Amino acid sequence: MIGQVALMGSVAIIGLAIVYNTGMFALSRVPQRRPAPRGRGRLYVFMLACLNEEKVIATSLARITALPGDSYVVLVIDDASDDATAEIIQEIDSPKVMLYRRTSPDARKGKGAALNAGLRHLRQSGMMDGHDPEDVIICVVDADGRLDSHVLEEVNPHFDDPATGAVQVGVRMYNRKQGLLPRMQDMEFVVYGEIFQLARRHIGSVGMGGNGQFMRLSALDSLSGNAWSDCLTEDLDLGVRLLAHGWTNVHCPTAAVHQQAVLTLGRLLRQRSRWFQGHIQAARLVPLILRRIPAKPAADLLYHLSSPVLLLLASLLPPSFAIALIGTGIASAQTGHLLLSAWWLPVFYGLTFGIAAAYAYVYRKREEIGVLRALLLGHLYVIYGYIWFVSGWWALGRTIRGRQTWLKTART
Repeated sequence: MIGQVALMGSVAIIGLAIVYNTGMFALSRVPQRRPAPRGRGRLYVFMLACLNEEKVIATSLARITALPGDSYVVLVIDDASDDATAEIIQEIDSPKVMLYRRTSPDARKGKGAALNAGLRHLRQSGMMDGHDPEDVIICVVDADGRLDSHVLEEVNPHFDDPATGAVQVGVRMYNRKQGLLPRMQDMEFVVYGEIFQLARRHIGSVGMGGNGQFMRLSALDSLSGNAWSDCLTEDLDLGVRLLAHGWTNVHCPTAAVHQQAVLTLGRLLRQRSRWFQGHIQAARLVPLILRRIPAKPAADLLYHLSSPVLLLLASLLPPSFAIALIGTGIASAQTGHLLLSAWWLPVFYGLTFGIAAAYAYVYRKREEIGVLRALLLGHLYVIYGYIWFVSGWWALGRTIRGRQTWLKTART
């Protein structure tokens, strides 16, 4: 009896996820008209918050300063690094690159605090004087971020719509060929962008990522207090607050920022635990969503913010299945009848790997691989998703203990 109840509960939770994911996949296939460029000039300001990024910062800045045109500048915010980050930046011979050095006791208080300080520095420097805030676009790029050369060409037309407050480009892993773990991270971001973000363009709930996010300065000005919060996922927080203030967030699938995937399971679990804990903190946004965001995007955002609870419940599914199977096996032995029918195998496969084909389909659209390899990766990706179970319980433990700070992801 206990096994049957556990099994029914497991099937119910999995069914909810399958219905949602299938619906988002179907919606993501609905085309949306691509905006035509009108040729309006804008000033783009790239902001990179850096803490001990000597291994990657030079390459990232080289990619940004090689972008075509001259309508952009780069502000690197050195958050009291104790390696050669600042020295490397100072050696870059480009009038487009500026360095702002933060010092203790104000520094090292999180990415959001560093970005807020950088934005204040930009205002005080007078660099944006004479520019209409409607036509100043702030772009946040991680220190390891490498932007596509055509990114400004693809992003700029979206800001021709005065309602657009922010644009998020796709995210890829530039070291995805270094093993299965980075390949799975690359697939993770492609799946998120090609299914969920594209679907959310129709719902009105597009989210912001921490890398490759473009924000209109006037949209940031409309927010009360600092633009970026102290939440561990300050990007999620910002995206919701922009929607609550009446702005439209847009996902741009035709350009991407390429970042470095972590190469060890321990670092990956720590990174995902930080994100998970940030989603737990984001529960404080629920009242704002209910008050100020229309019903359809609000419903999707509330489901998204409930993901920590759903994932923790989902982590109980494997033992639930085990209990159900053991219970059925005991009952079969007692009655002498085989209660575990042959149809359980296809049902189990459908509930566990049914969405794998959709993952394989969208990944092949972005990566030149064969059908069989894509299908294999799709199935492996389902298994890879189980890392969120470990990360989730780790994050919950940290939250209960009141531990809110986190070391940044180490680069290689």
